[in-house]
Amino acid sequence: MQQFDAIWINANIATMTDNGQPYGTIENGVLAVKDGRIAFVGTRSELPQFDALATPLHDVAGQWLLPGFIDCHTHLVYGGSRANEFEMRLNGASYQDIAAAGGGIKATVAATRAASHEQLFVLAKERLNSLLAQGVTTVEIKSGYGLDLATEQKILQVAAELGAHHPVSVQKTFLGAHALPPEFADDADGYIDAVCQMLPKLHALKLVDAVDVFCEGIGFSLAQTRKVFEAASMLGLPVKAHAEQLSNLGGSALVAEFSGLSADHIEFLDETGVAAMAKAGTVAVLLPGAFYFLRETQLPPIALLRQYGVPMALATDLNPGTSPLCSLPLMLNMACTLFRLTPQEALLGVTRHAATALGLADRGSLVAGKRADFACYGISQPAELCYQFGVSSLKQLIINGKAVNHRL
Repeated sequence: MQQFDAIWINANIATMTDNGQPYGTIENGVLAVKDGRIAFVGTRSELPQFDALATPLHDVAGQWLLPGFIDCHTHLVYGGSRANEFEMRLNGASYQDIAAAGGGIKATVAATRAASHEQLFVLAKERLNSLLAQGVTTVEIKSGYGLDLATEQKILQVAAELGAHHPVSVQKTFLGAHALPPEFADDADGYIDAVCQMLPKLHALKLVDAVDVFCEGIGFSLAQTRKVFEAASMLGLPVKAHAEQLSNLGGSALVAEFSGLSADHIEFLDETGVAAMAKAGTVAVLLPGAFYFLRETQLPPIALLRQYGVPMALATDLNPGTSPLCSLPLMLNMACTLFRLTPQEALLGVTRHAATALGLADRGSLVAGKRADFACYGISQPAELCYQFGVSSLKQLIINGKAVNHRL
């Protein structure tokens, strides 16, 4: 007789697998959990015998179970506000103009350096709580608002502390190569050397799961990006990049050359870069919040990504300057309305493909053996999660087999 910790019955299950049905759907399905893992997914008739008296049953009455959402690109730990830049942009200043005037990332760097560990933790926890309430069970948090060893370490330590004490699982990404700090004005090569020296120290503290670089005209060149990637590879760390957001430098193809996890933004990505990503298995992370907030007009090459079979993930890019949007449901809607993704593509982008973008094979779909991270929604079809936002249909959230909230 099979032993389970809990079973959800009478559920429509969007497994987000390739089982031949839209969304990988199992109608009138059953999901069972044991020791924080999914122990069974299928129909009631396929469910092994179990002790009905000793096993809690959750009758979801035809509601939908989906994998926990994964926000695979955020800058969630930061200090200060850049609402003034929002106003500047509306008065005609460009992203480049603001950066050249000392605003942009540098303004947040100053505020983050000045903030204490405790202040950053409190602010970040509030943002993470908001994502949790939306059904987010895993989040990536990037550094990059310190640009010196002490503050980069402080940001990553806050991220690690959140991961240790918050229900949401946290992946930590070192983005030291985010912008030039004032100490290295006009010396980008010198700063890249400093970043490469920071990396092994932070890695030794177990604060780095992946390494990111802002490869862009106002960021760092291909050669400088390569140097950081080589330093990461020496430590066995996976790489990714902010690439092709404002121009086409070939950063995405460079990520692919290093078998990197993802290229993010990619509005100016060309077919050569798409082909390289497809060959390497690199995920395209789409960030419609930044596209919307910056009022960009260059769309990511969605048709090419589909043609080459490049997985498309989707994330908030939560940050104070270019995507101060703490809402993954809003990103689902924006991906469909602005980028013309289908609802199935969008939901894959915050589940299975988002897990791949973080190098996490143990989550993102509802399959026996994977982490029991899933949510119950009071919806009639999965597309509702992309169609409407602002009204929560989340009824129950399970992380690592444990209920985080109950509305059933």
